[in-house]
Amino acid sequence: MASGGASVASLWTEVNRCGQNGDYTRALKALTKILHENRDDVTALHCKIVCLVQNGSFKEALNVMNTHSKVLGSEVVFEKAYCEYRLNRVESALKTIEGAPEQTDKLKELYGQVLYRLERYDECKSVYTDLIRNSQDEYEEERKTNLAAVVAAMSQWEKAPLDDLGLPESTYELCYNAACTLIGQGQLTEALNKLRQAEELCRVSLADDSDVTEEDIESELAVIHSQMAYVMQLQGRTDEALQLYNQVIKLKPSDVGLLAVTANNIITINKDQNVFDSKKKVKLTNAEGVEYKLAKKQLQAIDFNKALLAMYTNQADQCRKLSSSLQSQNPGHPRPVLIQVAQLCREKQHSRAIELLQQFSDQHPESASGIKLTMAQLYLVQGHVTKACDVLRSIEEFKHKSGMVSALVTMYSHEEDIDGAIDVFKQAIEHYQSEQPGSAAHLALVREAANFKLKYGRKKEAISDLEQLWNLSKHLPSADTMSFNVDVDELENSHGATYVRKKAAKVTGENLPKEQGQGEIKKKKKKKKGKLPKNYDPKATPDPERWLPMRERTYYRGKKKGKKKEQIGKGTQGATAGASAELDASKTASSPPTSPRPGSASGSSAAPGSNVVPPRQQKPTASGATRKKAPQKKKKGGKGGW
Repeated sequence: MASGGASVASLWTEVNRCGQNGDYTRALKALTKILHENRDDVTALHCKIVCLVQNGSFKEALNVMNTHSKVLGSEVVFEKAYCEYRLNRVESALKTIEGAPEQTDKLKELYGQVLYRLERYDECKSVYTDLIRNSQDEYEEERKTNLAAVVAAMSQWEKAPLDDLGLPESTYELCYNAACTLIGQGQLTEALNKLRQAEELCRVSLADDSDVTEEDIESELAVIHSQMAYVMQLQGRTDEALQLYNQVIKLKPSDVGLLAVTANNIITINKDQNVFDSKKKVKLTNAEGVEYKLAKKQLQAIDFNKALLAMYTNQADQCRKLSSSLQSQNPGHPRPVLIQVAQLCREKQHSRAIELLQQFSDQHPESASGIKLTMAQLYLVQGHVTKACDVLRSIEEFKHKSGMVSALVTMYSHEEDIDGAIDVFKQAIEHYQSEQPGSAAHLALVREAANFKLKYGRKKEAISDLEQLWNLSKHLPSADTMSFNVDVDELENSHGATYVRKKAAKVTGENLPKEQGQGEIKKKKKKKKGKLPKNYDPKATPDPERWLPMRERTYYRGKKKGKKKEQIGKGTQGATAGASAELDASKTASSPPTSPRPGSASGSSAAPGSNVVPPRQQKPTASGATRKKAPQKKKKGGKGGW
């Protein structure tokens, strides 16, 4: 027994030494020998569990705890919850933590992580706030980073109003989380500046480590660059965003969540174009473990885009399958139904699409506004204008809005249903009369209703609207109360005035006003006589048909036919008939010899002093082809070099 005790003691010495050196595999061998001597040794079991956790063997560690649960009791509550958390059994981890007899600090830290994964952000925020307030150790900065991540998630996914917690931005992680919070609040320019600040902090902090390469730095910056691209995409700068996204993809970061989000955003930029690239990118969203890295809304958006991509690539069955699955997972969300309707419309099944929309509208009236707008659009496509109007008037949220009233009046007018259009005006005016009497929208509706009725001859009804406008005008403030102490001359002479009143000219000696009775004689202008034709004969009787066109006069006999006009424009450019006759050698008295005389130049060569310009030739262009200018050389910078 003494020798056995000495052997166990030496084994414990080995375990201690290996633990300090981080050699957990060798420590496990020593612990196995100790447990062989006493399988219920609580300390040895606990040490074995810790070594397995350090080696990442979470399943094996959990099996040891479950096998020896009676012996271990509550000694390994933290280790059990941690293994469940790492194995993505988040609900089980939560149950284990909540069932612990004592909430230690490390359990609270893990509790915050679990709540974050479950997207219970309010509770998570309270946990981290309490930990920061009551803890003072080297992990304070990590807790603040986690709290900043919670605040960013609340801003992005819950759109909740946030209080300023006074968190620092001294590290790139804290700065990055602050930028994500700004994105959730819609402050895109400020968010982009904050991301650039985070990028600079990251480079500075990693540059101090000699073991970190440039590739390591770029890999760490990938998440910042992807978020910068997202902000640019929201700002409409899609080309810049696409370039950054592709840079992140080329780095092949180990974070499958980052790759999935980046690939999804590239797909949204491609839309129905470049579908081959989108089909390659969508594979990155199917990587193993993505579902544990992203929030529910991120995963939902990725699934929606998969269904849309299937529709754009004419995979109708796949599109229906994905959209039906999405509808079963999100029964109250309108987007899966809209995707199914879009696919049906591509197949020209508009009636079936309307039935599907009506069914969803009846089952989920709280989400029916967008659905009914789509129904109205489909009715209009089919030419059923009155049905479209009925659907639009059933949307309580929009039916009294100015834009909706305008659309309804236009459609009823198109159908020549003037009574229907007037009824739309009437209901809208009554609504504003009770909710916002005398408002600008109310007055505008009454005025437009009166104009509409006058246009279609409903004068009596228009009079009542005009009387209502008159009564409303009585409630306006008087002119005296609305007057201000304004210097009109100064206002007219100010910068930007569009009209300036002319000032009276100064009276000088030459421009003195004339005395009363001293009249001014106006000079009469002489009327000029009209010019007569050159061949005018005063004795001859004017032609009574001179005002008629020549073809309509009785003596018009038409143009004489048979005489050939002079052939103008025939032959070489600029030549006339007379000139061609003079140049015709056959008509001259003596024709030149047909062959060159001895000593003269060859007949095919032109004379040196010839002034005959050959005709210019143009290259033929293809029918309908456009001609492009040749590219010009551009000057480079410097001293006039090309």
